[in-house]
Amino acid sequence: MKVILLEDVYKQGVAGEVVNVAPGYARNYLIPKRLAVKVTPGALKQSETLRQHVEVRRAEKEEKFSKIGEQVEGLTLYFGVKASETGKLYGSVTPVEIADLLKDEIGLEIDRRRVGDRPLRELGEHMVPVRLDAGLAPAVRVIVFREGEDPRLMEAEAEEAVEEEGEGLAEDTLSEDVLAEDAEMVEAELVEEPAEALQPAAEVEPESEEQEADEAVEEEA
Repeated sequence: MKVILLEDVYKQGVAGEVVNVAPGYARNYLIPKRLAVKVTPGALKQSETLRQHVEVRRAEKEEKFSKIGEQVEGLTLYFGVKASETGKLYGSVTPVEIADLLKDEIGLEIDRRRVGDRPLRELGEHMVPVRLDAGLAPAVRVIVFREGEDPRLMEAEAEEAVEEEGEGLAEDTLSEDVLAEDAEMVEAELVEEPAEALQPAAEVEPESEEQEADEAVEEEA
């Protein structure tokens, strides 16, 4: 059945385009959801006007999804799973799980069929494409880790250890500064002792023999 799309439809076409689809798909999905109308002479006449309106809406949509794409590319999703020693998962991280977490993290509701190409079955970092309605396909970073080995906790512990080491070095430096300050104070006290205590005693000139004789005679008298 030939229909005129009223909206962009994934893997079918863009709004205003005439496409040929299965009759059941058109009657049960596209037409009831107002995504398309059956081709008629009147509809064909209106298709050009429809295209013009659609171009405006498409520009708005592209701007909206461009911002969403930036959010997706700046996002990291974490999944803790059970895995063998070789890194193979006992199960998998599915597109449905990734789509659900995208909704929780940034409020993006997207069909699981637009997320990735296959389930993730190994530990490690994966870049998973997210195909948006505007034809954009940003990649979200997905970290799959073994249960009990959450890299976020390990990073936090490493940062805490670095902070504690930094505090210890600061305390050691402070102690050295205090000791140096004490040494400077002792040195300053030694330098600042009274000047008279450091000066040599004045020398007493010995009296002459004549003065000593005169004093002896005076004493006898």
